[in-house]
Amino acid sequence: MSHSQAFNTITADGGYHAWLSYPALPPGNQRDLYLKWCGAVKVTEENDIIQAALQEWRKGIQSMLGIQVGSEANPQGLAVAFGTFQGENPLIRRVFGEETRRKVGPEGFAIRTSGDAGCIAIGAASPAGVLYGVFHLLRLIGSLKNIEGLDEVVNPVNGLRMINHWDNFDGSVERGYAGRSFFYENNQFTGELERIRDYARLMSSVGINAIAINNVNVHALETLFISKYLPEVAGIADVFRRYGIRLFLSVNFAGPMHEGEVGTADPLDPEVRKWWQDRAAEVYAAVPDFGGFVVKADSENRPGPFTYGRDHADGANMLAEALEPFGGLVIWRCFVYNCKQDWRDRKTDRARAAYDHFKPLDGKFNDNVILQIKNGPMDFQVREPVSPLFGALEQTNQVIEFQIAQEYTGQQRHVCYLVPQWKEVLDFNTYAQGEASPVKRIVDGSLWGSRHSGIAAVSNTGNDRNWTGHLLAQANLYGYGRLAWNPELTAEAIAAEWISLTFGPDPAVSGVISRILLDSWNIYESYTAPLGVGWMINPEHHYGPNVDGYEYSQWGTYHYADHKGIGVDRTVKTGTGYSAQYIGTNAERYDSVEECPDELLLFFHHVPYTHVLHSGKTVIQHIYDTHFEGAERAAELLAAWSSLKGSIREDLYIQVEERLKEQADHAKEWRDQINTYFYRKSGIGDAGQRTIY
Repeated sequence: MSHSQAFNTITADGGYHAWLSYPALPPGNQRDLYLKWCGAVKVTEENDIIQAALQEWRKGIQSMLGIQVGSEANPQGLAVAFGTFQGENPLIRRVFGEETRRKVGPEGFAIRTSGDAGCIAIGAASPAGVLYGVFHLLRLIGSLKNIEGLDEVVNPVNGLRMINHWDNFDGSVERGYAGRSFFYENNQFTGELERIRDYARLMSSVGINAIAINNVNVHALETLFISKYLPEVAGIADVFRRYGIRLFLSVNFAGPMHEGEVGTADPLDPEVRKWWQDRAAEVYAAVPDFGGFVVKADSENRPGPFTYGRDHADGANMLAEALEPFGGLVIWRCFVYNCKQDWRDRKTDRARAAYDHFKPLDGKFNDNVILQIKNGPMDFQVREPVSPLFGALEQTNQVIEFQIAQEYTGQQRHVCYLVPQWKEVLDFNTYAQGEASPVKRIVDGSLWGSRHSGIAAVSNTGNDRNWTGHLLAQANLYGYGRLAWNPELTAEAIAAEWISLTFGPDPAVSGVISRILLDSWNIYESYTAPLGVGWMINPEHHYGPNVDGYEYSQWGTYHYADHKGIGVDRTVKTGTGYSAQYIGTNAERYDSVEECPDELLLFFHHVPYTHVLHSGKTVIQHIYDTHFEGAERAAELLAAWSSLKGSIREDLYIQVEERLKEQADHAKEWRDQINTYFYRKSGIGDAGQRTIY
């Protein structure tokens, strides 16, 4: 019997408990060490969040070590103690002096192993910090890390660490690939508070502190969430509050008109402004710690201030004034573009839109407005450049928006671990203030001293038993939270944590799954749209290959392939001028066909199929090679997973095996359609003389 068979005692939950499964730990020195320190717990505060932390601690230790945690120290006099610095716990007061306390931020914690006090102490300035500290210690134990000699202060890098749900009141989830909503069904709240509580536990365990529970495309009934349905909203907020999470709502900019009380939604109209002020007061009466509003306006046929000749600062500031007395935030999305473009028009460029709309408004937004900017200028493609808005807005609060949901990266039917992609984006140097101006310093607020900042992402969850459809897609949800907490964590370290916490700390199992995850983004990219050009998918549902699916549409999503070449000219001299939206070095590099990175060449340049890449291959040969190799490597993912049969729980093994089989087959379809299309288009054969149809 393998290590995992013997010691992975996850209940038969189909992956429901995810990384909070707390697999039983194997016998050995580390387990003995944990038993020595973790048999007792000292907690004195009755705060709901701290009591949730205590419940989690007892649950985790019982599952991992097989012991009931008592309140009396073991014969050696050792215990775990946690609480706030303001609390009455004598061990916390003894272990943490004033100097340490000053280093701990509002949501941070200090953790120290104290032989003198006979405890591992977790102290924090807030109950939420205590909860994060307890999850941190459980994570160390679940990963078989040493807990003797702990002495550190841990603070989250980003203030706002947010999840955006695109759940609709009818129970559907826009761009959802893991079942239906667990918040709503048939235009009613599900009332599944136990599941919502487990979701809040998962999110809090990775540091999420804000969740918007409804789709940014707000329909008629969802417009009533800030009025008629406030009692149900408050019930969910009560669950979230116990785990340090503030609830946000997406709102309809035309709400005053939808409810029939005002004949306009003009943000400068006094009646409209009063309507929103009244609604804000009602919301905060029901949910005192309400986070604020998320807004999609003037985008993809959503109403907005443009209707009234106003700009986005006018619209956002009107809402901000309504929320400001209560400490609420307006999260205003920058996904604004012309979605009715003429495909014949090569000067209009969707990629330019966010910058063109919002750069002129820098400094005009109220202090409690945060612009939410997608990581790239298009729409969560497998490869696109970083949005040039990062680095352009010196006087405006901003958060970056990622998409955990795999809309364009395999829809949770293909494995595509996105943490490496997000790391690249966060590490990208904007040159906004010289060499040390990466995106991560903009969104954490440190580059310009922003009042509000952080990271948001579109959720990949649903009511599937394992939350994410594909079991391995849990790694993206986990990884997003960990990266939002600390962007310095590596993709490798995050993957290793998730694997150990989910499957148990078996090095052989971890090695296989880690390799699958870390290779998966590159593999998916290699058999889909080449060299940053994007799209090439079926319209509407966005799954599967269709090279010309969007080529003659109104969405601004073109590749311009003809018999001579391919790519979008976004240069200053002959193209749309998009490259000039970047700063200094980046603008020069992207504008030059010689200097542009291969992986983004077709995003910025239209080139002949015979153009030679930095790799030494022609564009056409690169397309052929990557698609043949990508399909082969997708099959290798399945083979690698097959090596784990008998080493992990059968139900989890089967879940992933089924998805990897589909991926291997689907990768062949991508390979054959892409290669055949470009062979027929260019008339240039494959140097390897492989089969192309």
